[in-house]
Amino acid sequence: MSDIAVSSPLIALRGVSKRYGSGASELMALKAIDLNITAGEFVAIMGPSGSGKSTAMNILGCLDTPTSGEYLFRGVHVEPLSRDQRARLRRRYLGFVFQGFNLLARTSAQENVELPLLYRGDGASGRAKAASQALSDVGLAGWEHHTPAELSGGQQQRVAIARAIVTQPAVVLADEPTGNLDTQRSHEIMGLLVALNRDHGITVLMVTHEPDMAAYAHRMVHFVDGSIAKDVVNANPTTVAPELTAVEST
Repeated sequence: MSDIAVSSPLIALRGVSKRYGSGASELMALKAIDLNITAGEFVAIMGPSGSGKSTAMNILGCLDTPTSGEYLFRGVHVEPLSRDQRARLRRRYLGFVFQGFNLLARTSAQENVELPLLYRGDGASGRAKAASQALSDVGLAGWEHHTPAELSGGQQQRVAIARAIVTQPAVVLADEPTGNLDTQRSHEIMGLLVALNRDHGITVLMVTHEPDMAAYAHRMVHFVDGSIAKDVVNANPTTVAPELTAVEST
């Protein structure tokens, strides 16, 4: 990826459409959407089921490709890239956090966090050091050898976030990251994402249907019927974040 001017968007979607099926069964999941994301933003992507928000997130995460339109990442066109090229882009620049945590059950927190580095081909000592630092960054220093079954839901999501940031990505894409958590743990996770965005400069794109979670974002992009219905700046985002060391004890 080449360097670009600071004023250029990190991510740009230009007239992006996504069609599934054909004929009578055709579904236009996205309809010529335009969206710019600047480096360092925290953007909440919202909308009802079937609105196109998940399709947009899959395209942004290079997990799917548009039927038409352009996707530029750091000024480089993504839509003509091969599957392997998109995979390399994901490994280098993107981190993912899912609602269901997606941790390996019989594997320690340390080993779960090391996985992206293992896939990238990093050496054992480098993986261990980076994973330990990422766990410390999310407030889980000392929990490296615990398996998911020995961790609370909030702690499991912290491990998932550590796994997402261990490669030092430019962007973290979080799909309903608080969907499986209670209110207190949800706000702890949001505070953590705010801190990572603020202190590490990581761009955060988050799908959520919860207005109180979206309130932490700088922008709220609302999808309806495959189109962007509203893209608004949040003038007063929620900023109160718990200390990263204040991890729940169970």
